[in-house]
Amino acid sequence: MDKLIKKVVIVGGGTAGWISAALIKKLLGGVIDIELVESEEIGRIGVGEATIPPIRYLNSALGIEEAEFIRETKATIKLAIKFDNWRVQGEHYFHTFGAAGKSLAFCSFHHYWLRSRQQGNKASLWDYDLNYLCAQSNKFAPLTSRSGESEMLYAYHFDASLYAAFLRKFSEKIGVLRTEGLINKINLNPDSGFVESLELASGIIVHGDLFIDCSGLRALLIQKVLNTGYDDWSHWLPCDRAVAVPSERFAETLPYTRAIAHKTGWQWRIPLQHRNGNGLVYSSNHCSDDEATNLLLNNLGSAALGEPNFIKFLTGRRRKQWNRNVIAIGLSSGFLEPLESTSIHLIQSAVVRLIKFFPHQGVDSAAVSEYNRQSKIEYEQIRNFIILHYYVNERNDSQFWHDMRNMEIPESLRKKIEIYRRTGSLFQEPDDLFVDSSWLQVMLGQGIEAQDYHPIANQLTNKQLHDMLENIQKSKRSLVGNFPSHDEFLTTIRGGLK
Repeated sequence: MDKLIKKVVIVGGGTAGWISAALIKKLLGGVIDIELVESEEIGRIGVGEATIPPIRYLNSALGIEEAEFIRETKATIKLAIKFDNWRVQGEHYFHTFGAAGKSLAFCSFHHYWLRSRQQGNKASLWDYDLNYLCAQSNKFAPLTSRSGESEMLYAYHFDASLYAAFLRKFSEKIGVLRTEGLINKINLNPDSGFVESLELASGIIVHGDLFIDCSGLRALLIQKVLNTGYDDWSHWLPCDRAVAVPSERFAETLPYTRAIAHKTGWQWRIPLQHRNGNGLVYSSNHCSDDEATNLLLNNLGSAALGEPNFIKFLTGRRRKQWNRNVIAIGLSSGFLEPLESTSIHLIQSAVVRLIKFFPHQGVDSAAVSEYNRQSKIEYEQIRNFIILHYYVNERNDSQFWHDMRNMEIPESLRKKIEIYRRTGSLFQEPDDLFVDSSWLQVMLGQGIEAQDYHPIANQLTNKQLHDMLENIQKSKRSLVGNFPSHDEFLTTIRGGLK
């Protein structure tokens, strides 16, 4: 134990800083003060324009209405990610936020589907997935029903800079103090090694009891001052560069992200209300910056709206995300490429975890150790899911894909693939962000075929199985037929404004 935590200082704004400020102030503002220090002179990395469904819980916890959020951040709906060219060129599949079929006790729906395939059923698993059917039809409406057959999880695409500005306004309104300035010096307690204060270029000194490092890839406190160390995962995920550029929006706003594989990496395409977000993630060992820029600019699909912006990174994680009285949140804590849109979720998850372990009576080593254990597991599980996309490929058009297919993968991932391949079964790891339906969709999309299915699926007669599958598909297609288009939904949310 050290001393009572009365003041939290957040270093850096952007999405990480303002999510941290907003949520901590909302939930703990009555017992602690919060000051956020940032400088307008420092640029921000806006790779987090696509999200996953838990962002809705964050907005709900803050009391933010969906319509206001969508209007203020130029948001659109995200039902899925479409993966183009990942297994082989010219092929695609979806990873949706939904699950095919309906919930069934003891035996997942896909086992029934696997059995039906042996009987000649040509329907894909996605034909029973409401998110997929809506994405393909470009339709959306929130569902009030939460039955196993009609639940439709969704997230958002939004402008990360507008979201940070929105949260800044929200946070300052509820009492977060924002201080503008560049940090010149960081003062440590000579006995404990804890951070005590920040000295700004203006001469202002900012004192605090607990510090949150949201300084991005600079990792100003967690690394430059505390020298925490970093686990390098580039042997599994060798992409170490990204080039990004906005472009004009398309006439039709798709309710899903696109991840388009190229010879040396992959391209994201994110539809917003006012523009498209685009970027190319690539390996500098396989592709030059000029080649990457040309590849991206020639595959935008609409006119560029700015100059390309380059980002250098090293995939991996900080060895401790909580060190002494500093917690790293956002890019200062590690980097996982945005293939599955986890960047903003990792911010949200870290803040929620901090609140659960909040050191009211002072920093406690047992709580810090458990926080770091949970953070490590979270990063490793997401890492494995991303590796799966690269490792299981059949592309023969470049050295990059050959290298990815022949790398040594983590043993936990190898076992998961092998169990599914042999039995058709998936077992969710404790606290894994990605549920079985997510792993299933990527495994199927990447060409992994199950050799068996669960015997419970044999409890139905052939006719019962046929009727069940047909009724599920009819029910979901009927729902889609009643939904408005995605653009009609957005127009309604904006109050009729185009």
